[in-house]
Amino acid sequence: MNKIQKFLSIVFFIAILVVLIYLIQNYGIEPLRNKIESMGIWAPFGIFILRGVSIILPALPSSAYSLLAGSLLGFQKGYMTIIFSDIVFCQAAFFIARNFGRVPVRNLVGPKAMKKIESFNQNQLEENFFLMTGLLMTGLFDFLSYAIGIGGTRWKIFTPALLISLLISDSILVAVGAGVSQGAGLFLGIALLGMFALATISGFAKNKMPK
Repeated sequence: MNKIQKFLSIVFFIAILVVLIYLIQNYGIEPLRNKIESMGIWAPFGIFILRGVSIILPALPSSAYSLLAGSLLGFQKGYMTIIFSDIVFCQAAFFIARNFGRVPVRNLVGPKAMKKIESFNQNQLEENFFLMTGLLMTGLFDFLSYAIGIGGTRWKIFTPALLISLLISDSILVAVGAGVSQGAGLFLGIALLGMFALATISGFAKNKMPK
């Protein structure tokens, strides 16, 4: 099962890249973005759903959707799409784990991912807001949403940590994606500011980590 999940995640990631490269080569980025604009709400909604599925099923790569959103939707719309998706589906993962426990989570993510989720509980995240926030800024935020729910953390502690982490971490890849299609200047600056904030909070998290 784990090998199948890993194989599917690799195929899925490669497929996204191939489709994106094909579209850019055949249509160019501006005509492609105009085509996306003509789709109205359906393009952001499609990315919203795909990003959400990659959170609920962490074996699927989620970072590609941040780049995709930035390059196709632009920074502002792409950023809002990814933020909204992450908030909704990370909360869903948290509530599944908090209310139903380990069994349904294991059924969703598989035994190998479940071991990773269980390992986070050893850090006593519910007692360390800075550590929780810092770890949520990493690419493992989907696993952590499950782990924090299983650990019994209260919603009013998890939610602000999630919001702070997403506002910073999501800006980086979306800005990089937007920079590819719109010129790197402003968006590279946004990405660099996000990385600086990420490094600062990660430093605080390490200082607050239990010895």
